[in-house]
Amino acid sequence: MTELNGRVAIVTGGGRGIGRGISELLAAHGATVAVNYRKDAEAAVETVAAIEAAGGSAKAYAASVDDTADCAALVAAVVADFGGIDILVCNAGIASRGRAVADTDPEEMMRVVATHAFGPHHLSREALPSMRTRGRGDIVMISSVATSHMSANGAPYNMGKAAMEALAFGLAKEERRYGIHVNVVAPGLVETDMGLRLARAISGNRDMEDLRSMDAAAPFGRVCQPADIANVVLWLCSQGAGYVTGQRIEVDGGGTR
Repeated sequence: MTELNGRVAIVTGGGRGIGRGISELLAAHGATVAVNYRKDAEAAVETVAAIEAAGGSAKAYAASVDDTADCAALVAAVVADFGGIDILVCNAGIASRGRAVADTDPEEMMRVVATHAFGPHHLSREALPSMRTRGRGDIVMISSVATSHMSANGAPYNMGKAAMEALAFGLAKEERRYGIHVNVVAPGLVETDMGLRLARAISGNRDMEDLRSMDAAAPFGRVCQPADIANVVLWLCSQGAGYVTGQRIEVDGGGTR
């Protein structure tokens, strides 16, 4: 498939979970993918190897998205290696600990908000100069249905994702004149390591081991998979979404309504 031939994509947190699903699908459709990771180099290398084994092009890059210097270095390295940036998928995320505001460590709040909101701001600012020269650009921010409900015991996560969405909607207006599309994908619960941690925190069931145990109660008889999110990201970066920007798409099987 060649929908994205010649386009260069950065996927933050691209080595695991939803990020891996996105990295592999964009590469399968022709994009060259910069697979970003913070700590798990092994997972990023495995993702790159899987992409290359399938005939795609990818390279792993270490950077912490909440660090301005790391963001600048990541973008500079990708531009140096591949000549520019066409797609930025802000997917890197961390879970909060499921505590009430009264019991939340301020450092946790700062860390979670910085990852989900400050990081996408830093990366967008760094990537835009290149993206503006490419004819079309796509920024996709991976948020959460958490911003539709603002549940108790998750304020840092809710705050970070809400700020990310505010960034996306403002950025969509600023960058439209340069041919850059900015959209939000908001998953429900997805079968990933982070999804399991979130489910444990929200439910209070610290012994939960497998999200597939929730299949029977999930929409369409299964818990959402990374590929479900990746398919929406792919569409947003395709010609089929050529007139779409400033939108938020929930991917939860309709299960929260």
